[in-house]
Amino acid sequence: MNIQASGTNRRISLPLAAALKDAIFSALIAFGLFVFLIGLHTDQGPTGALVVTTRLPQLAMLVGAVFAGSLARALIFGREPIGLGRGLPPWLMRIAQHAGRLAGPALLVFALLVPVLFYHNRYLLDLGILVLTYVMLGWGLNIVVGLAGLLDLGYVAFYAVGAYSYALLAQNFGLSFWICLPLAGILAAFWGVLLGFPVLRLRGDYLAIVTLAFGEIIRLVLLNWQSFTGGPNGIASIPRPSFFGLPFNDEEGGFAATFGLEFSPTHRIVFLFYLILALALVTNWVAKRMRRLPVGRAWEAMREDEIACRSLGINTTNTKLTAFAMGAMFGGFAGAFFATRQGFISPESFAFGESALVLAIVVLGGMGSQIGVAVAALAMLGGFELYREFEHYRMLVFGFAMVTIMIWRPRGLVATREPSLYLATHKPAVSPVKQGLK
Repeated sequence: MNIQASGTNRRISLPLAAALKDAIFSALIAFGLFVFLIGLHTDQGPTGALVVTTRLPQLAMLVGAVFAGSLARALIFGREPIGLGRGLPPWLMRIAQHAGRLAGPALLVFALLVPVLFYHNRYLLDLGILVLTYVMLGWGLNIVVGLAGLLDLGYVAFYAVGAYSYALLAQNFGLSFWICLPLAGILAAFWGVLLGFPVLRLRGDYLAIVTLAFGEIIRLVLLNWQSFTGGPNGIASIPRPSFFGLPFNDEEGGFAATFGLEFSPTHRIVFLFYLILALALVTNWVAKRMRRLPVGRAWEAMREDEIACRSLGINTTNTKLTAFAMGAMFGGFAGAFFATRQGFISPESFAFGESALVLAIVVLGGMGSQIGVAVAALAMLGGFELYREFEHYRMLVFGFAMVTIMIWRPRGLVATREPSLYLATHKPAVSPVKQGLK
């Protein structure tokens, strides 16, 4: 066994025999998983019978990649936990730190320039709107999961409440988007408080099960209350937003005619892009400000140790309810935007898979990290679109990527469990120089 130590960094590599044993074991597990997913393919034959074909080259390539990766990991790192910063030289660590500080401003500048760079590419503009929507949802859920430490598997319920609130208010009362948007957020926050009361005594897996059930209850209510929500048919012809009263059409009083521009449907898409960008930035700003307030510090204290939090005199009831309400409010805002962007909503748009996707974004990005959530949303949504052509391998690739990230970065891409505020260091009453002179 080879051991190399440098300060606090230690690297233990296994002997070749033990490394080969671990690599063979990993390859056998990969073979058992991939043989039915990739190695065997069923299709309907010319006579209607089921025909099974084998894809041995693809199976051998995947199993060989797992074997080679496991062997390299065992020889280099052994069985020690792997970290991205383990064993890196100091100058490379400083470059990584500076790059991390510049990641946020760089993403913001890129987001502002997306409509300018890709004005004639409708596909990329729609993808950018989708990514920003999930960034906003991730930042909202990050308050509940990342800051307060409450595992919420029913976050899509507040997303649905915001969408249906906007659709029903806009259709039945003729209210504009700018009036319905805050109302949708308030109604979602109200349902967040209603969810918070029954789960005040629950933690861990039990809390996750109850929130999951709450999300399913909301979906089933929307599915079966046909006289109010339209049932499985959903709600269509939802009013589109306007630019402070100027509709995006080719009429005389429209946006293009008012500003002397040639009418283009892309104007509305660009407006929606900047609208969801503004909503996401407001969500980020409010979340960062809340972290520095007493309620934000109470969230972090409850996340670390709820019993110690109670012993310090913090009201955990109010702390949990405010976390649920704040997270639900931003989910309601995102739901209202989703409804006005799509123009049609149905219960199928708010299934459990949406909650799982948003939770995966928060966990992979780093619970409590704002920039990590943005990077994870961009990577996951952009990656899904990148691998759309490989529908048979897409989920397999992303599952492998998630497992890899959890091994290399167990706390997410950008893990921030540091306290938001520190106690000020008091200077000594007598300086060391004067003390030495005495």
